[in-house]
Amino acid sequence: MVWLMRLFAVVYSAISFFFAAAAVILVFRAVATLWHAVTQSPTQVSQVIESIGILAIALVALEIAQTVMEEEVVRRSQVSAPTRVRRYLSRFFVVVVVALSIKYLVAVVRFLEADPRLLWNASSIGVATAALVAAWGVFIRLNRAAEDVEPEAMAHAKREDANVQ
Repeated sequence: MVWLMRLFAVVYSAISFFFAAAAVILVFRAVATLWHAVTQSPTQVSQVIESIGILAIALVALEIAQTVMEEEVVRRSQVSAPTRVRRYLSRFFVVVVVALSIKYLVAVVRFLEADPRLLWNASSIGVATAALVAAWGVFIRLNRAAEDVEPEAMAHAKREDANVQ
């Protein structure tokens, strides 16, 4: 069974590495897009906004890489405990909500400049982001009751945090 856990750690490490590599590639792509916008046509706002959107996606990829590495490899945490589930999903949702909010703003600016009739498409991103925030709040509220049943799990998670830092 120990070899299986080590195998999982290797697989999680590889996945984390690929997310980080994708994030680095996306950052270079965003810089190239921004550089092209500045050098070719300084009034090209849409390319600047596109580079911001690419950076938002890179941020998500990098945060997922960090979360997977910390939770699955460094801590080797069991995600079955309510405390761990809440913290794991909260880290992920924060990044997704921030990235979606940035993409929403990018889409609004892009559609205002190109075709205002497409603002409904951008608004769907905003509504989906708001729904995710609301669902996340409900999840945390409902999960908190389960956490009160297991106070030792919270104490254990806090000790792990101190060890990782």
